[in-house]
Amino acid sequence: MTSQTNKDAITTNQNILVLGATGGTGRLIVRDALARGHHVTALVRSPDKAGDLHGAQLIVGDARDEATLRKALKGQDAVISSLGTPLSPFREVRTLSTSTRALVNAMKAENVARLVAITGIGAGDSKGHGGLVYDQLILPLLLRNVYADKNRQEAIIRDSGLDWVIVRPAMLNDKPGGQAVRALTDLTGFHGGTIARADVARFVVDQVSDDSFLRRAPLITW
Repeated sequence: MTSQTNKDAITTNQNILVLGATGGTGRLIVRDALARGHHVTALVRSPDKAGDLHGAQLIVGDARDEATLRKALKGQDAVISSLGTPLSPFREVRTLSTSTRALVNAMKAENVARLVAITGIGAGDSKGHGGLVYDQLILPLLLRNVYADKNRQEAIIRDSGLDWVIVRPAMLNDKPGGQAVRALTDLTGFHGGTIARADVARFVVDQVSDDSFLRRAPLITW
């Protein structure tokens, strides 16, 4: 399935908890959601890094801590997870799966059903569709451990019973955005691709109330 979107899908204001809000894409998600009139709560580890998240309610804490997550989830309608982790070529990574497991438990406890989570090209059945250099060099040499954890993260989400959407962006860039986004669920013949963080943010916020990709994992690209 291929879908194209260049318009906002959300029509009602919602309360959205954003994890990973101080990352490059997370900041744009917060700004996009606020610009649409949503109320945004950002769970951050360091408030010093969140000084430019004007308009968002900040909760300081660790996304791996279920009690903190339950506090942050009070009154929320949906969660957007843009959690990331540094490159780790030689050491096992568990941050993403640990945080996601705690999040799923907390969401169930607080009766919050909607989860939109960003992973990336190379996760799950998108492996082998990143292009020659990415598939043969970057992923196996630099991102192997990170993507092993992204796969664990995706499995936890799929088994959660929540109303989830997994979003797998193609290679990210920092261009202004504003282009139509292709959302692919059939990757036959697709290899490579790029997309601006701003367009990822727009697509991700759309998924908070758009059921087009409910319980699916679209790869998004230009």
